[in-house]
Amino acid sequence: MSTVPLIGLSESEAQARLGAEGPNELPQPDRRTPFRIVLEVLREPMFALLLGGGAIYVLLGDLKEALILLAFALLSIVITVVQETRTERVLDALRNLASPRALVIRDGKRKRIAGRDVARGDLIVLSEGDRIPADARLIEAQDLEADESLLTGESVPVGKRPSRESLQRIPAPGGGDSPYVYSGSLVVRGSGLAQVVATGARSEMGKIGQLLHSIETEPPKLQTQTRDLVRLAAIGGGAISLLVMVLYGLFRGGWLEALLAGITIGMSMLPEEFPVVLTVFMAMGAWRISRARVLTRRSTAIEVLGSATVLCTDKTGTLTENRMSVSELRTANDRWRRGGASVVGEHFRQVVAYGVLASTPEAFDPMETALRDLADSLFGQGSLPVEAKLERTYGLRPELLAVTQVWAPSDGGSLIVATKGAPEAVGRLCRLSDSERNDLTASVDPMAAEGMRVLAVARARSIDGTLPMAPTDLTFELLGLVGFADPLRASVPGAVRQCQAAGIRIVMITGDYPATAVAIAGQAGLASSDTVTGDVIAGQSAVQLISCVQNVSIFARIVPEQKLRIVEALKADGQIVAMTGDGVNDAPSLKAAHIGIAMGGRGTDVAREASSIVLLDDDFGSIVTAIRLGRRIYDNLRKAMTFIVAVHVPIAGLALLPLILGLPIIFGPIHIAFLELIIDPVCSLVFEAEKEEDNVMRRPPRSPAEPLLPRRLVIWGVVQGALTFAMAGAIFVLATRNAMPENEVRALTFVALVLGIFGLILVNRSFSSSSVKALLRPNVALASILLGVCLLLGLCLTLLPLRRLFHFGPLHADDLALTAGATLLALAAMELLKPLWTQRC
Repeated sequence: MSTVPLIGLSESEAQARLGAEGPNELPQPDRRTPFRIVLEVLREPMFALLLGGGAIYVLLGDLKEALILLAFALLSIVITVVQETRTERVLDALRNLASPRALVIRDGKRKRIAGRDVARGDLIVLSEGDRIPADARLIEAQDLEADESLLTGESVPVGKRPSRESLQRIPAPGGGDSPYVYSGSLVVRGSGLAQVVATGARSEMGKIGQLLHSIETEPPKLQTQTRDLVRLAAIGGGAISLLVMVLYGLFRGGWLEALLAGITIGMSMLPEEFPVVLTVFMAMGAWRISRARVLTRRSTAIEVLGSATVLCTDKTGTLTENRMSVSELRTANDRWRRGGASVVGEHFRQVVAYGVLASTPEAFDPMETALRDLADSLFGQGSLPVEAKLERTYGLRPELLAVTQVWAPSDGGSLIVATKGAPEAVGRLCRLSDSERNDLTASVDPMAAEGMRVLAVARARSIDGTLPMAPTDLTFELLGLVGFADPLRASVPGAVRQCQAAGIRIVMITGDYPATAVAIAGQAGLASSDTVTGDVIAGQSAVQLISCVQNVSIFARIVPEQKLRIVEALKADGQIVAMTGDGVNDAPSLKAAHIGIAMGGRGTDVAREASSIVLLDDDFGSIVTAIRLGRRIYDNLRKAMTFIVAVHVPIAGLALLPLILGLPIIFGPIHIAFLELIIDPVCSLVFEAEKEEDNVMRRPPRSPAEPLLPRRLVIWGVVQGALTFAMAGAIFVLATRNAMPENEVRALTFVALVLGIFGLILVNRSFSSSSVKALLRPNVALASILLGVCLLLGLCLTLLPLRRLFHFGPLHADDLALTAGATLLALAAMELLKPLWTQRC
């Protein structure tokens, strides 16, 4: 018996401790005010550019474009505010999980209180099915086992032993025979009385909450790179605008007209397409990926997932189903495996029957639940193998890890005695000879090597007189062995193969035992040459751990802090890290990773809130779909960005060319607005809807250091733009030299530029396919936009009011044929040059 009096704290003592130490919940973090968040957003260059561009559009009288840019500016504020609240939602989920109702003893009386009102020193009464409200030391226990998988990732419950003395240091969750139980874990067997030793932020659950609060989610590299591109393009556009204004003033003499021309050209070069494209691509990407049962909580993570070089995965609940099932049955001369023979022989049925009889009638233990599920399929739903009443239970003892139960048949026959437990313990009950024990060990070892939890099942041969005080006084007969396993998800091996083909390294990080981890890794198809345990990592420095993670793919017996260290080490090694998980123990590493992927069905609220992507169907194979979509989105984003670079070269060139040659200005604000009708939807809708490249999942991830637009693609965009400008500029100069009227020159040059933009679209639709193949590939958005542009352009060239608005003159068939031929020539030149610049994309 415990030396602690069973009167517990007094109500006044409990209230005093709650007042001094705080309630049994995670502390409310300091939150930034909305005003402070808005100020931070206002300092962002992208926001300033959007706001400044909108102001210029207002000055130019283009209210529509101003409102569009203002909408995107407000959207950036909303996104930032939403992101800031993610940490608070994680902590709220932790707080709710950590505060179940609790049965305590105060002033010698039992009372049910809210979990947040549990104080250090309280005596809590624990029964099967209870969620433990705080970290506590057992002072009394009867066969108590706890499921600590939320904290450790290990699906098998651990046995607990009471202790009269407190340890100087509370051990980490997951250890067998420990006297400590932990907040958030579940009692699956037995009962007990425990004294609370840590509450709130001082509990193991609270430490995870503190880890989450201290982790800063780094901004996606894509967002940073886009911001740099915007800044560079804004400087370039400003320089061109200034150049136009100076040239106009020097050569034409009207400085007010020069200022207006400079502003017009500057607005045509304003890179508002970059932030627009990024926002639209991410929003549309989130919609597309949701159709594959993948929820995107942070849309930019889709792009990052496509660049992931390492996928860290938890074992329990991620690779496996997080439920125990009977995987194998063995008797002295035979073996049955799940998925093998559909007919279960009578000797195997006997093993299952006595295994159920040795289990509690209302099972919480996962292995007992698995046994009962198999029994239901053999003997009928919810029925015992025999009609009997439970007479007595001999529970687990430290010296005998076996449970024995005695049943009285309803027909008045002889008592039925069944036992199950550790094979060595049941072997002692059966009084096996040395050779029989060796045979038993030889049967157990290969099952354990496959990651199974093995129990032996036996029955008593006869009972003479009254029941003894201990089961060791009975004589048992060994019936067989039951192997339990947390089964691998069916989709995992195929998903692993696809990830490996895509150059993504998979690392398993689990709280389970090394043997189990290696067995699951083998079934999944993971390389398992080396396995490192948490004890080894605990003794490694940050530098040593970085070296370790470069070569090791399986980490076992890992605690949450070590999961976080592994993720941080991989990031320090330059990897783009995706982390999957479903338990509370996964939350810190999910948040620290570049991409956190949570299981939505079996996963905890904490894991879902800490992640950026949630698999709604818990299908590991959905990760492959997300990776494929991520790579497709990034490819298409590059195509759109290259198109943006290319399309502004001829616009700028045709704005500068008349000034340099002393010819009439051909483009005004109305023409630029028409071009924007093509450029904006093409950038945001047409390229976003493009199918993936054929080799999208057969190439390694791109280098994490590679920019969104590498130099070769920037040069390629400039080359395309230069060829288009050369074509349109040549037509402009040729038409002027042939004394064509100014309005006709403007119309012909404008048509040439529009056709050239069409050519740029076709060239950039695919990195690997030709424009002809790209043209044959369906894209509803492209067809709709091209049809609309052609119709509108035709109206502008034929309807007199629109011709006057655009200052267009009539065009002739031979002029249009010449323009179309020049466009095809430029397109052919671009197709010949494309492999030189895009072969590495």
